[in-house]
Amino acid sequence: MELPTPADLRQRRTELGLTQSELADTADVSQPLIARIEGGDVDPRLSTLRRIVNALEKAEGDVVRAKDLMNEAVVNVAPDDAVKEAARKMEEEAYSQLAVIQDGIPVGSISQSDLVHLDSEARDEPVEDHMSESFPTVSKDATLDEIGNLLEHYKAVMITEAGETVGIITEADIAARFS
Repeated sequence: MELPTPADLRQRRTELGLTQSELADTADVSQPLIARIEGGDVDPRLSTLRRIVNALEKAEGDVVRAKDLMNEAVVNVAPDDAVKEAARKMEEEAYSQLAVIQDGIPVGSISQSDLVHLDSEARDEPVEDHMSESFPTVSKDATLDEIGNLLEHYKAVMITEAGETVGIITEADIAARFS
């Protein structure tokens, strides 16, 4: 078993979004002790280090990540699909928007609001002529806070792994998680 260094502890704490005080409270030690350990000024006793590591592990377990929220089945259209196909899928699935994906890579999005202003002749045109920008992408390890910030500006967030789309998250997914 390899013990974490002071830098490891600081990095893990900051990645979890914990302050030194929050970690100290959870580990039942003082905040100045956490600061001195992270600064390399003090070598903690093994029992103290164990309490700190356990507190970090508990906090890590409390963090909701993209992989916990995402829908793996991503209903989508291709850029060369007809607009009427996108409209059919949105109606069939009761979605207000769809990702536009080409060869596993998100390249755009199309929503009901994109389709509202189109005339009937546009029904046979390709989606790429009417699509909007792609939804932002994050990894499976993105936190709920990161995803929430993106959803304030976008209708969905795409989850990618090695450039390939593996899931999608919308506000409805987050609301469902907490209902």
